[in-house]
Amino acid sequence: MKKFFLSLAMVSAIFVSCGGDDDGTLVVTSDDVATDDDGTVEETLSGQITEDMTLTADTIWQLDGRVTVTEGATLTIEPGTIIKAFAGQEANASVLIIARGAAIEANGTADEPIIMTSSADGIDIGETVGTLDENVRGLWGGLIVLGYAPISEDGDIEASQIEGIPATDTNGLYGGTDAADNSGTISYVSIRHGGTLIGDGNEINGLTLGGVGTGTTIDHVEVVGNVDDGVEFFGGTVNASNLLVWAQGDDGLDIDQAYSGTITNSVVIAGAISDHGLEIDGPEGSFEDAFTIDGLTLIGSDTASNGEYADYRDGAQGATMNVFATGFQDGKDVELDNNGVAQNYVDGDLTFSNWVVDGVAMPNSIFVERVGCAENCDDDDDTNDIDEDLIIEAMTGSSFTDDAASWTTAGTTGGADTSVFGWTLAAQITSGVID
Repeated sequence: MKKFFLSLAMVSAIFVSCGGDDDGTLVVTSDDVATDDDGTVEETLSGQITEDMTLTADTIWQLDGRVTVTEGATLTIEPGTIIKAFAGQEANASVLIIARGAAIEANGTADEPIIMTSSADGIDIGETVGTLDENVRGLWGGLIVLGYAPISEDGDIEASQIEGIPATDTNGLYGGTDAADNSGTISYVSIRHGGTLIGDGNEINGLTLGGVGTGTTIDHVEVVGNVDDGVEFFGGTVNASNLLVWAQGDDGLDIDQAYSGTITNSVVIAGAISDHGLEIDGPEGSFEDAFTIDGLTLIGSDTASNGEYADYRDGAQGATMNVFATGFQDGKDVELDNNGVAQNYVDGDLTFSNWVVDGVAMPNSIFVERVGCAENCDDDDDTNDIDEDLIIEAMTGSSFTDDAASWTTAGTTGGADTSVFGWTLAAQITSGVID
């Protein structure tokens, strides 16, 4: 008998259509149950989850539009569960949102990871490899987790609306004053083929973390083939470990709004259309705090037209240490993007240590300054490409490039312990990229 756990309060609501009731309240639609040709049970969810709920591994769960776990509710996902999302349209793209005050308990295992993918993926219960490769992107939204931890937003507002969610949906708010806020656990979860475009230049990240606190556990997470960033941190304090991003369309790991947690033992593998391995921004308001990245492997692409190592921008503050970079094309770089971030480097608020670079004759030469323009320098504007001198040399008598010799060496090992990623799709369908 198929297991399906709902409270009595939810049972009374489940036979409402997915579009919502007369007063506009969205509800979970769980009466849309089907059995495919091989006997697999498929169940569709849409709307709001307002009571504790468990998704079981004996059913394929389908997301239809925005599915939101609301404040006070916990969504539990069993090991081995497969979630498939319909595409949806623009602001109504299928996405799973864990709102502030709600929680997700997604505890997969190395043998039975939780897989979030597209309805177009032919993966079935008990399988970990589907029918879509890493170059298939944008078929649904992604996973968004929001909390009450501090953010540094322009105007010093305490809470902001997360990108990708319409402003009319207050479940999209993130930020607050509770650094220890707990949004649950995400462990051994693979998020695939997301990043639906919901507006001009506005896509959903594979995993979005907005104001998520240190009470939350995030480890062993894979993002494959997302249109936008792999994992993006909007402020918050949560620590994350064993992250793997593969073939993202934009940046692998993206940090904004004074994120102050630690990211350990992570890997970014560029694809043919990937941009930066890292994109790091600093605080937007008066609240300041600093990130730590410790143990990172960056694997470049020999075909990506962009495919840079990293971009530090907008007053970024923090430490990036124990990095191994390999496979990048000649001419790609690590950038200090503007005057503000260069000043933070000079002041010691942005630091680098123990970088090992493979395949570059003089590894420190990849570290460049791009200064002399306003904030948010346009990477495509050649007039901003002023390398090797100006602000840092004028202030200190040295340059970012020259200084890099003290923390950069040539070599073929270092960075993350890639042996922990054997459970991922990247390890299963590539040869030699991940041990």
